[in-house]
Amino acid sequence: MPYSSGDAGKGAAIFKRSCALCHTIGAGEPNKVGPNLHGLFGRKTGSVEGFSYTAANVKKGVVWGEDTLFDYLENPKKYIPGTSMNFVGLKKEKDRNDLVTYLKQATA
Repeated sequence: MPYSSGDAGKGAAIFKRSCALCHTIGAGEPNKVGPNLHGLFGRKTGSVEGFSYTAANVKKGVVWGEDTLFDYLENPKKYIPGTSMNFVGLKKEKDRNDLVTYLKQATA
């Protein structure tokens, strides 16, 4: 099933619980274990300046959008074999919809 708009408030809670340890979202904030996600939508995989990506992330060449992020978040290691992202994913479609909806607003 493709992405459909979710609840940004619930997405914010998912981000805080599952993503904030490794990622920042604000403009000018530093990279952590993972890259800063500001400007995520419309950006190619493996392209944040100053962040050291695996070759798999760079070579994937996907442009992040609602549908690509929705699919990726289900199982990052399956979507990009060889990624170093240590996250098992979000199995529930509703959770992925909520998180993508939040990220669209928070990273713009």
